[in-house]
This record gives sequence, structure tokens and C-alpha cells, in this order.
Amino acid sequence: MKLTIVQTGAVPAPLQSQFIEYRLMFRAMFDATGMAFGYDDVNVEAGDALPDPAALEGIVITGSPAGVYEDHAWLPPLRDFIRNAYAAGTPMLGICFGHQIMADALGGDVRKSEKGWGMGRHQYQVRQRPGFMADAPDTMLVACSHQDQVIVPPAEAEVILGSDFAPNAGLLYKSGKALSFQPHPEFDDDYARALVELRRGRAPDDVISAALSSFAKPSDSPRLGTYIARFLQDAASAA
Repeated sequence: MKLTIVQTGAVPAPLQSQFIEYRLMFRAMFDATGMAFGYDDVNVEAGDALPDPAALEGIVITGSPAGVYEDHAWLPPLRDFIRNAYAAGTPMLGICFGHQIMADALGGDVRKSEKGWGMGRHQYQVRQRPGFMADAPDTMLVACSHQDQVIVPPAEAEVILGSDFAPNAGLLYKSGKALSFQPHPEFDDDYARALVELRRGRAPDDVISAALSSFAKPSDSPRLGTYIARFLQDAASAA
């Protein structure tokens, strides 16, 4: 299965010499599952044109520092791309900003949350267990990095992962071909920690300290990455 990774943002400039691009983080996450994937890349933030989503095998929309409510020339075409992909039944995944822009494009409400920064390894409750997550535990610990949230999911979406901080952290769409998550299973701990450190002075000190302490807990990112890979392959093989 070939995944078209739609990159919507870049690693922050101070960290670019130390860490790989987001598209490569996703490749590493999928490769670690042992499932067979190939990859194409489209960098919409850099001006790449989006392909016809109906002609693609699978789509991954990455994280970004952008907000869905901001004025960027690439946002309206991306919304159209998402709507057309959904209508065509092309398997589609969104992570963090990808989660938010999918919800925004398909009728949800996305805003900067009054709860402030979500950073570090957060614990999420598994609200539902669709087939690709049949063996999911009651809770999962995954790194996150965001202020914006899906406040109201689209009518087409069902919540499958959530927490008190981020109630709508995982959405499965009723088509069975679209899935999105607020946390970042593609981030390794070194990068997630570096993002926390980068926000000293922007986020409250107690939030920074709690985020750094949270990495002592074991990560469920590999498990979530496997569920995502399973979903994409199942969605591609479904009629």
C-alpha cells in the first residue's frame, strides 16, 4: 500500500539540525510495524500541489504549527482535498493538526483551547474498540504537543480516544475510511522532550515540569502506530 504523506509543517528551526522531517517520522513509524507500505510526499506548506485524492491508495496528514482558523493560502485547497478524499472513500489519517483540519473540513469546530498547552506524555481513555483496535487496553499513553483542539467533532465522526484535557482526541469516521488522533505516535521521546524544552517561557513552568516528568511512564506509541497501520490496510482492502 502506498501512502501519500501530506506535510503541513516543519520541525521548528532550532531543532532541524537534530531531528528528521515529519514525513520521515511517519515513515519510521509505519516501517516499525513490519507492515508493507510505500510512500509519496507532498509538502503543501512549501507550495506543492495536491494530487487527486481519488487516485491515491492512502493519505496521511501531518502535524503543523498552523491553526485551522489562520489565513494560509494552502488551507482552502487542503480542505477541498480532505472533502474529496472522504467522498471518494480514500483511506485517510490525520495527526494533531491533521486531526484538526480533517474535523474542520468535515463540519467540526476547532479552536485554541482555554485549557492551554498539552505537552508530554498524556494518558487517554479508549472510548471504543473498532476492529483494528480490538485488543486495545483501557488507557494509552502517547506524546502530545498542542494548544488547539477539536471542540465539537463532525456529525460523521465517533470518539474512540479521549481524556479530560482532550475529550475528542481520537475520531473514527462513519465511512470507515477516515481516522484521526490528537496525540503524536510518530514522535520519539527525544523529539517530544525537545519540543517541551523549546516552549520554556511560552508555557507555564509547572506545565513544562509535568510534561518532562511524564516521559518516565512507558509509551504506547508503538501500539497506536500498529493500530493506525492496521486501519489503513483494512480500509484499503474494504469494498
